[in-house]
Amino acid sequence: EVQLVESGGGLVQAGGSLRLSCAASGFTFDDYAIGWFRQAPGKEREGVLCISSSDGSTYYADSVKGRFTISSDNAKNTVYLQMNRLKPEDTAVYYCAAEEVDPTRTSLFYCNYGMDYWGKGTLVTVSS
Repeated sequence: EVQLVESGGGLVQAGGSLRLSCAASGFTFDDYAIGWFRQAPGKEREGVLCISSSDGSTYYADSVKGRFTISSDNAKNTVYLQMNRLKPEDTAVYYCAAEEVDPTRTSLFYCNYGMDYWGKGTLVTVSS
């Protein structure tokens, strides 16, 4: 059974940093696309950053380019979202997601259309 558990959210001042963690179980990263999504109050879900082995690339939403990065610790089966120079508009619930990789789908596709498996989310609040 695929499970994703996010942690690391909290309150941070604008300009600060946070690192979110996504502990995964039930699959291995080599076979799955991984993504971070967020949803702010009253707004649609946004694909922030997605990575897929199908095209070997990482998609970053324009709003986070140069500020957010993804990394993983395969030994711990954990994916991280490092968020730097945070802005109040980054305030949202952040979700980790995963899907068995489809070689015809790119990282952009996954960020646009979502994935099969989702965590419950972790709240990030950026104060001005």
